[in-house]
Amino acid sequence: MLIEAPELSACAGIRHAFFTRRGGVSEGAYTSLNGGLGSQDAPEHVIENRARMCAQLGLPADRLVSLYQVHSAEAVTVEAPFAPTERPRADAMVTRVEGLALGIATADCGPILFADPAEGVVGAAHAGWKGALTGVIEATVTAMEALGARRHRIVAVLGPTISQRSYEVGPDFIARFRSEAPGMDRFLGTGARADHAQFDLPGFILARLAEAEVAEAAALNLCTYADAERFYSYRRATHRGEPDYGRLISAIALIP
Repeated sequence: MLIEAPELSACAGIRHAFFTRRGGVSEGAYTSLNGGLGSQDAPEHVIENRARMCAQLGLPADRLVSLYQVHSAEAVTVEAPFAPTERPRADAMVTRVEGLALGIATADCGPILFADPAEGVVGAAHAGWKGALTGVIEATVTAMEALGARRHRIVAVLGPTISQRSYEVGPDFIARFRSEAPGMDRFLGTGARADHAQFDLPGFILARLAEAEVAEAAALNLCTYADAERFYSYRRATHRGEPDYGRLISAIALIP
């Protein structure tokens, strides 16, 4: 039902989970632990699934907060739970409030969980190619620093993300990437089609984390597209002609 990263499990006072699609009540294309508030799944199923996630984290059902993600570089500070209808339009959040789970929703993009256990600050970011390119990782680290964290003590882990083998991009993407990320061509592998490339999103995210000078950056190295049993994938659903897809939740919380 969930995957833990040893790098974060070693942090005292912090609980985290990269939830898979297993262990919930959703049906059909959403089977079974769909946490996506923006999906077309039955709302009561999503609510129950998120309550189960909170239980796994040892928290009350109303302590998991999520964003209205827009592929931006915006990071917000969270001080209390908010209603699903009041989700901030942003792609990263940070807190130093205990018992509050920061939950990122993904289905191919990169979920990153951050922690500075010494200062008691955690963060979570949704890093698709746009966010990673425009600065969501640096924005998260900067927001954590505003709460007292120090980047040289931050541990960051990238959860299940689409792999380079499964991520073909076209000429418009390639042109923008080369323009805005000069010197990063190593993340554009040879494509199967002319004028296309295979983009290494996990590798690019890890490079951005290194640029942000965090103490430790790791990845689970799990591909959402290739593992249909455990993970939802927007691209896989698109290739199959499915009308919608579930969302994975990756969450982190400070535990009293």
